[in-house]
Amino acid sequence: MTTDRIDPGASRPPALSETIVDGARLCYATAGAGDPLVLLHGWPQSHLAWRHQIGPLAENRRVIAPDWLGWGDSARDTALSCDYDSEVDRIARMLDALGLDRVDLACHDYGGFLGLGFAQRRPDRVRRLALLNSRAHGTFVAPYALLFGAFTVAARRRIGRRLIAMPPVHVVHRWGLRRYLRDGTFTPERLEQDLGPLRTPAGRRWYAHFWSGYEVRVRPALRARLGAIECPTTIIWGTRDPAIPMTTAEELARHIPNAELVCVDADHFLMEQRPGEVTAALRDWLRRPAP
Repeated sequence: MTTDRIDPGASRPPALSETIVDGARLCYATAGAGDPLVLLHGWPQSHLAWRHQIGPLAENRRVIAPDWLGWGDSARDTALSCDYDSEVDRIARMLDALGLDRVDLACHDYGGFLGLGFAQRRPDRVRRLALLNSRAHGTFVAPYALLFGAFTVAARRRIGRRLIAMPPVHVVHRWGLRRYLRDGTFTPERLEQDLGPLRTPAGRRWYAHFWSGYEVRVRPALRARLGAIECPTTIIWGTRDPAIPMTTAEELARHIPNAELVCVDADHFLMEQRPGEVTAALRDWLRRPAP
């Protein structure tokens, strides 16, 4: 795989700012002015997942790309609940802390899982919605569902949590993501930005804590409410994702009334594999009229 050629300057996000959410430090990148656009990253990433999009999108929007609590440079406070309902409701408290009322919301992977629930619970706060390669209302293909399910089972047991919090977990994840080094999605330095916290005891404790609150199961309640999402929605999807089936994207596009599906010849980390195409798709989405 080769990545798009883009202006290198567009890949340098601004310095991080800070706010407090649920008593913990949340870091975020921000750029531009205008209507607010929030970019939520996925596992195991940070705002840097959007580094190619922040600059170009900030030409017409105030872009806010947080490091979700527990990830990137934000606090890893194991007193915070990581169950689904708590995480979804935390989005509203993050918007409150940032002084944002109604936003355009673009979400990838785990961020999309949370963002879908938020758009359904708080339609008054989502002007437009974009979902990129996320399990969304469904789950993963069988091998990944079994793998992630094993993490959740282990994390809910004392001995399993200790195993997850041991130093080899960094090596295991680097090995598991090696394909993205081979195909040029990540440089070694870029991958280390995502996995670096797993080198630290605090990072590994948080990681075990995260899995203890996560659930791999399908979410029929989310699927049942797809038809209630009325805002302009785009589904931007890397068609060669090994972990999340294309049927998830097709169901989202079919059941969300005002949705369109944009297919990209990419794997899971499409914002970094096809940055130009993803940015163009997001710009088209932001031009769609919103109530």
